[in-house]
Amino acid sequence: MQKLYFITGSQDLYGEETLRQVAEDTKKMTAFLDEKLRDVVNIVWQPTVLNSEGIVEVCRRASNDEECVGVITWMHTFSPAKMWIKGLQLLTKPLLHLHTQVNEKLPYDAIDMDFMNLNQAAHGDREYAFICARLGIKREVVVGYYQHEDVIAKIRQFAEVAKAIAFSKELKVGMFGSNMREVAVTDGDRVESQIRYGWEVNYYGIGDLAELAGQVTEEETDAKMAAYEAEYDMNTDNLAAVREQAKYEVALERFVAEHGIGAFTDTFQDLHGFSQLPGLAVQRMMAKGFGFAAEGDYKTAALNAVLFEMAKHRKGATGFMEDYTYDLTPGSELVLAAHMLEVSPVFADNKPKVEVHPLGIGGKNPPARLVFDGTQGDAVAVCMTDMGDRFRLVAAEIELVKQPQPMPNLPVARVMWKLKPDFKTGAAAWLYAGGGHHTVVSTALTMEDLRLFAKLTDTELVVIDEETKLDELQRQLGI
Repeated sequence: MQKLYFITGSQDLYGEETLRQVAEDTKKMTAFLDEKLRDVVNIVWQPTVLNSEGIVEVCRRASNDEECVGVITWMHTFSPAKMWIKGLQLLTKPLLHLHTQVNEKLPYDAIDMDFMNLNQAAHGDREYAFICARLGIKREVVVGYYQHEDVIAKIRQFAEVAKAIAFSKELKVGMFGSNMREVAVTDGDRVESQIRYGWEVNYYGIGDLAELAGQVTEEETDAKMAAYEAEYDMNTDNLAAVREQAKYEVALERFVAEHGIGAFTDTFQDLHGFSQLPGLAVQRMMAKGFGFAAEGDYKTAALNAVLFEMAKHRKGATGFMEDYTYDLTPGSELVLAAHMLEVSPVFADNKPKVEVHPLGIGGKNPPARLVFDGTQGDAVAVCMTDMGDRFRLVAAEIELVKQPQPMPNLPVARVMWKLKPDFKTGAAAWLYAGGGHHTVVSTALTMEDLRLFAKLTDTELVVIDEETKLDELQRQLGI
């Protein structure tokens, strides 16, 4: 189980009785938070730190502990902040500064100087916060009584984002083929993304995957077909095409397992050895939590995997999407999002159908795919772009809606949404920010999750929401 270290600051001037009380209090606090959050992460008590040596030791231990995804710090008493400098400089895990206290209410009738000396987080946390600011540490600050539900919710959010960052640092991305020729926004600096986020992005020949697909047995294919028939409506007589996708799925499962891959890309321009573009197979891989993006867009594939990991303890759908076309009816404008094949069935609002249709691009046989209408609800759409000297996240709050009319001749899965604050402002803001056509859409995550992820990874974030004004956004972007 992954964990957060709970580190309490004090000093050695208060005497043993006070320090015993600090330890007793923090053990109770840690046990309470661990009980509330153990479905996501364990909160692990650490001995009170009293000096620079103790802080260096615990920060070094947190950084080297593979199960530790982050650190919570709190100053029960006053803790001189110069002794935190060396330890904080060594810390490599995300940091949450919890500004709380043991007691919810002041004991007005009984309060004395002993109480003041023991319970002075209002004092000690300001000293500690200064040194964090002076060191330029990207951190989350949570304020309030530790037993209150809103405080617990903020710590939970931090834990989920911290776990996603830990996942990101270990993520391997496989590119079956390279970036789609001549396309700019899907390209990027793979070395810099490994430095920044930990993503190991490597090229693999599509022929290697095709060779694996050719080794899939009839029995393995039959097992996949049985799963398809149990989960979906089989709306095609071309079962040979569906069986081909079943082989692709088995091959993908083997390949990613062998190479430790958590996200992958392909491109219709590089399908040597394949008779179809992988469709149904990729859709199902995404539903299992593997990141994916088309046309060699490794950044979106990796972001897809990371955000899926962030959202896995929540209800809702998270997956790869692409803006395709619009309904421009005045006052009722909508975005139709889909892809040639690859929309995850986690977005399905009805039972998906397995269908086989010509693709019209790529020069291969008609591929099998899942077709369905999309779910509804509040969501975020986010893309990552490489701006040359930095990565930029462009994130928009959107509302997924039911499609106004049937689309009987559109043989792909699709999702429709409204832009905020309105269509023209939302679309123009996305364009001004250089947002791409590939996105990760999530009904499970919120803009606050994305803000926290961006802050803790030191990534530029452009937000488009109900408050967006184009003149202010352009000033922010310097254009």
